[in-house]
Amino acid sequence: MPIFQDVNGLAVKFFIQKDIAQEIQAELCETITSLGGRVEGKVPRQGYVLVQTGTAEEERLRLCWTSPDRPERHFVPYTYVEACKIAGMLLKQIFVNNGDPIKMHIHSCIANVNARAALSQRIMHSGGDPTASAQSASVILADPTTEVFQHLVKSYQGVPDKYIESYLWVKKCVEKGALLFTPLVYKNPGGRRPGEERTQFTEADEERLCEWISTKIPYKETGGRTGNRLYQQLCEMAVDPEYAWVTRHTWQSWRERYKKNSTRLDAMIAAIVDQKKPAHGEKGQYGYVRRAEEKPKRVRKKRGKTAEESKRPDEGFIVTFDSTSHDSMPIIMPTAISSQVGHFVNPPGPLEASTSAIPIRRSPAEEEMEDGEESEEWVVRVSDEPPPPWGKRKASEEDEGPNKRIKPTYSTNLGRPHCPMATRHKTS
Repeated sequence: MPIFQDVNGLAVKFFIQKDIAQEIQAELCETITSLGGRVEGKVPRQGYVLVQTGTAEEERLRLCWTSPDRPERHFVPYTYVEACKIAGMLLKQIFVNNGDPIKMHIHSCIANVNARAALSQRIMHSGGDPTASAQSASVILADPTTEVFQHLVKSYQGVPDKYIESYLWVKKCVEKGALLFTPLVYKNPGGRRPGEERTQFTEADEERLCEWISTKIPYKETGGRTGNRLYQQLCEMAVDPEYAWVTRHTWQSWRERYKKNSTRLDAMIAAIVDQKKPAHGEKGQYGYVRRAEEKPKRVRKKRGKTAEESKRPDEGFIVTFDSTSHDSMPIIMPTAISSQVGHFVNPPGPLEASTSAIPIRRSPAEEEMEDGEESEEWVVRVSDEPPPPWGKRKASEEDEGPNKRIKPTYSTNLGRPHCPMATRHKTS
């Protein structure tokens, strides 16, 4: 179907401004006729008035023939005919508001001269006025890749009937055949905070939440109102038609709603419970009970020595040898004695292996014996002989009382320690 014919097959009517050059008028008539249209000698009630923009005759024609009673009479540049031919369709007059061209401003950030001219022509072919100033224009067209564009958006975002659009917006509107402004999306400057609901809670949501909690955990002292399971189970109830409302929020959001408003919601829950007066552990309630107060853990102290034990010498034995004996018999003494005795002479080679497993303690004041030095002070009692000088009690020790250490004596015949008090001397 020819582009200058309507859906009923009727020709679209055109009127050409009379003072346009005759060559141009002749070319226009030929093109219009070839595309199914018709050129009229008078201004049509419904059709297109082809004008030469920027001339006095154009202004006169607009003043004379622009009327609200004729909304389908359009004033367009005579280049409109060629633009429709190139587009392959009758371009709609979409940049019009109440019959008047929408005022547009092409911002200087669109610096290319040819681009500005093409954009201006496209606006006029679709009914708009691209010659307005930035202050008077309803639409400001700018390059979205520049910082100027974002500055314009921020500057005019609160001004009513003021739109900042990309230069590509014009082409999109023409292709769709409709005027569609880019919608403004207001964002939370800080973004959605963690745990914040995507869907806002209503009073009805809170009332239902309180009803649910009052049924499951009517008494707060039993605990569990902030547990995940309470809210997960709530969302699992969505299959029940009576609980279809729970799908408005996730279980995490239901839980966060209670946590953030627990003081206020607890009062609402208490009012519901006071009205219904459910018994503890009633059917449907959670089986929570308050956990017993945690008892402090007893720290096991290491068992120390009693006063009596601390006075005793460490138990254990030590081996030494009688330096005066030819048999070099080992003598075993308790370690309590060894701390007082001093250093000991290691056994000869043959017994070294058999006694190596027995620990030998040395006095902290131990010194190396000089060559030829006798160890008479360490002589021990043999059989029934009188005790050596170091084994005799001093008078001062007799008076020391019960705290005095008992020094056992040793016999090479027995080979083991024994207490003097318990030793029975052999009678001759």
